[in-house]
Amino acid sequence: VTHRLCCLSLQEVGPTMVGDEHSDPALMSFLGATKRNMLGNHFWEYYVNDAPRVVLNKLERCGYRVVSMTGVGQTLVWCLHKE
Repeated sequence: VTHRLCCLSLQEVGPTMVGDEHSDPALMSFLGATKRNMLGNHFWEYYVNDAPRVVLNKLERCGYRVVSMTGVGQTLVWCLHKE
């Protein structure tokens, strides 16, 4: 089974968006994520106040590996993979 996950951060220190409304609740709980709906958005997202490096370290312990990273404006996006 292959899993893909994307993390977004608007800053280098957090908050870090770690999932959407369809994300694995157990994984979101492990990350300490909170579910929110931002004004004007028609979807829910999970976020943590941790810096991206803290989130990425936690995900590595769960077996995820970074496969790519890019910047979109002032947003950083990491794509991770787990087999």
